[in-house]
Amino acid sequence: MRPIARFRPTRVLALPELACSALIIAACGPGADAGNPDAGASAAEDVSAETSSPGAQLVPPPLTPPPYDLAIWNARIVDGTGEPARDGGVLVDDGRVVYVGPLNPDTLQVVERMDAAGRVLAPGFIDPHAHGEPDGGARFANSLAQGVTTILLGLDGTSPRAGELAGLLARIEASPPWVNVGYLIGHGTLRGEAGLGGPANAAGRERLAALVETAMAAGAFGLSTGLEYDSGRPADLEELAAAARPVAAHDGIVMSHMRSEDADQVEASIEELLEQGRRSGARVHVSHIKVVLGSDRALLDRIFARMERARAEGQEVSADVYPYTASYTGLSILFPDFARGGADYPAVAVSRRAELAEYLRNRINARNGPEATLFASGPYAGSTLAEAAAATGRPFEDILIELGPSGARAAYFVMDDAWMSTFLLDPHTVISSDGSPSMEHPRGYGSFARVIRRFVVEEGTLSLEEGVAKMSGQTAALFGLSDPEQQEVPRGLLQPGFAADLVLFTPENIEDPADFEEPHQLARGMDFVWVNGVVAWEAGAVEAPAGASAPGRALRQ
Repeated sequence: MRPIARFRPTRVLALPELACSALIIAACGPGADAGNPDAGASAAEDVSAETSSPGAQLVPPPLTPPPYDLAIWNARIVDGTGEPARDGGVLVDDGRVVYVGPLNPDTLQVVERMDAAGRVLAPGFIDPHAHGEPDGGARFANSLAQGVTTILLGLDGTSPRAGELAGLLARIEASPPWVNVGYLIGHGTLRGEAGLGGPANAAGRERLAALVETAMAAGAFGLSTGLEYDSGRPADLEELAAAARPVAAHDGIVMSHMRSEDADQVEASIEELLEQGRRSGARVHVSHIKVVLGSDRALLDRIFARMERARAEGQEVSADVYPYTASYTGLSILFPDFARGGADYPAVAVSRRAELAEYLRNRINARNGPEATLFASGPYAGSTLAEAAAATGRPFEDILIELGPSGARAAYFVMDDAWMSTFLLDPHTVISSDGSPSMEHPRGYGSFARVIRRFVVEEGTLSLEEGVAKMSGQTAALFGLSDPEQQEVPRGLLQPGFAADLVLFTPENIEDPADFEEPHQLARGMDFVWVNGVVAWEAGAVEAPAGASAPGRALRQ
């Protein structure tokens, strides 16, 4: 496996000079004299020892003088850059990390102290593809239990309307969830807002681009597409490029649920996304990269080669992945074009029933058979399509015709584990969940814990430093979250000046008990999670306050 890319802020923070520098913080405390040359010499020895270690840097002075809100020492620091872990501690004040390095707890002026006892201290994880409604009361305990402190919403082409985004972010600020929340703007939603039904003409493309500009100006991190869904399917490349140009102008990102993830169409879908990026200048990102029913290893090699060639040509191309082999969405992806979208489905189900039944029968058999479709909602929730057919004594295609394209949601066991692992280990891929607090798929409750448990601890195919970077610093870099030029309070790395979004855990204790029978089981093993310096999770339970005092923030690009 190629080495993972290293991520750091784009510039050094210019922080105020203070009498008690973080470089000599071990000597600063009650009665300490910052001007005492002997104290300075002692501290210099500590700093020398730190900066001689791999990846260490001189740190800026703290943002504020002591006393500090929190000191954590005796930790194994994994800072989100991918660099080797090192021993040390952190100081936190006013929601930010103000120092990272050696600490002497006996000399510190702090409100709260914690001995990490050798546990891993890392930046809070960032989920770039989540679902849920923070404005509707969701607080995302499912995320906190995994160590996720920041989520991005508005994916797969569905989001708030462009004109509503600014107000939504203001409401989240007034009554935040337990995690930080940012948004992308959904292409499918904007198509409806722009009055587009079929392919857009020049005037329609202009309206669509104006709505994207409105959303980006309000703080959206980019544009999401759901081209496999009815709301996005009519779009052609001219429309997609027009919608992405305002994203490029704001240095945002286009995250695409592509036209198809099926083995016989995925290459064309990737090519369409790359062409959208070429024509618009926008950075492009494959949402939940996968291949449905892929078995030809040459196809996987071609996918990687095509994306590498695009990077060599100057395009920025990335992806996210969740560590499961079942997808989850509505039944519409099983139905032919003539029975979905703007079609009069009840009429089609009568006039073209034989044709529809044959299509569905062939489609399901090509997707590992009716045993591979597990209903998560509707009258057959909890049963596979095969079990529903057996229980009713009817052909499985008749069950689907009865339900229709919008009649239920299901998990589809159509992905190969080795292929999923290959995508996950690629250095340009970050970790996501594509989950929510209510979704009947375990990925919303287990994705990040599963990566640590399986790929870091059990298999060792990722180092802990690589795994943490894929869940924090690398993701933050994609969205500008770690760039002080874009964020007043950067996050995603454990460095001075960054948000105190922190996790403390022992990797061997991390578990992901959620499964398809009980998908809402919280992950286990995260000892502490801080969001903006506030304890949000402790020993398996939410500790964060609710309402206006909740620690999450509304994030804007």
